[in-house]
Amino acid sequence: MYALQDVSKRFGTTQALHSLNLTLPTGRTTVLLGPSGCGKSTLVRLLNGLLHADTGQVLYAGKPLPTDAKALLSLRHRVGYALQGGGLFPHLTGEENVTLMAQHLRWSAARTRERRDVLVELTRFPAEALARYPAQLSGGQRQRVALMRALMLDPEVLLLDEPLGALDPLVRHELQADLRAIFARLRKTVVLVTHDLAEAGFLGDDIVLMREGRVVQQGSLVDLETRPADPFVTRFIQAQRLAPGNGASA
Repeated sequence: MYALQDVSKRFGTTQALHSLNLTLPTGRTTVLLGPSGCGKSTLVRLLNGLLHADTGQVLYAGKPLPTDAKALLSLRHRVGYALQGGGLFPHLTGEENVTLMAQHLRWSAARTRERRDVLVELTRFPAEALARYPAQLSGGQRQRVALMRALMLDPEVLLLDEPLGALDPLVRHELQADLRAIFARLRKTVVLVTHDLAEAGFLGDDIVLMREGRVVQQGSLVDLETRPADPFVTRFIQAQRLAPGNGASA
């Protein structure tokens, strides 16, 4: 679905992404994994056209992302985007957040309700809570609302930037299970950012491990564990598995 050809990005004196060539396959979940500051979120913003590459090009379905604002906006209707904390509008109810783009595109009330009801069932969200404002929702509920909003237009692609990063472990575990079920059911192209190895292995078909703006290795978790392309791969895996709370034998 996506291909990056010699893509790089700099912010001032900081090279966020070095020249990068990467293919993200259609209909699979690709996880961008790595420590903070490795370029994961920058990469997702490039995929969504929120940032523009300094060099190279980002291809979507074989074509470069449009530079024209109107064409880019049209493309974004085919791409759902959710980030850590949900990014919800605090002055809108849950339902108003979910249906925002449908309202903007002037969907009929019946079509909007039908799609909303499908998403409520898909995400196992309590329908009565849609009347609440984000401040009245739990962290897990806010993230489910954000996911429904990202899925409202039935996009081809889901871009999820640390969607579970701010949640407590119990809620995070529950949402991980729900996300995997949703991915399997919808079979969309998903790109998910995380710094958590276990989450990457649980949710991802393919893992792209990054470090300092470069891709170190791409493959399954088994590939990274048994055929590391660089000593950093092994160090990263060992550090996460020996982290406090994970247990030395995890």
